[in-house]
Amino acid sequence: MTLLVVLTVVAIALFIAELAIYLFVVGSGLTRVAIGLEGCAHIVWDIKRNAESIESGVEHINHTGRVIAGAMPLLYGMAEGIVVGATYEPASEVEPVPSTPAMKPRRTRLHEAVGYRPEGM
Repeated sequence: MTLLVVLTVVAIALFIAELAIYLFVVGSGLTRVAIGLEGCAHIVWDIKRNAESIESGVEHINHTGRVIAGAMPLLYGMAEGIVVGATYEPASEVEPVPSTPAMKPRRTRLHEAVGYRPEGM
């Protein structure tokens, strides 16, 4: 055998080994993805099972919402009628008058107790 044939066989063997390693890495990655997707599928089926019991309630809520939406123009008209008589008018801009005391200065009686009578009392 010549050197060229030996090197070709070695190159093919290395290529097959690299391909096997690559396929192993990709396969293990795909296995991890499949495990994650399986867990997600279980969660989705649980959500679907839980949502089935809510479906009738949602239909009732939608019916109630349609009834309320149909009554909105009537309610709006009634509210407009109420507001017409209760329109807010802001207070006029009048300067406040400073407050004055409610009584005159108090007179002390201590002076009278000692017999002193100041002028003007």
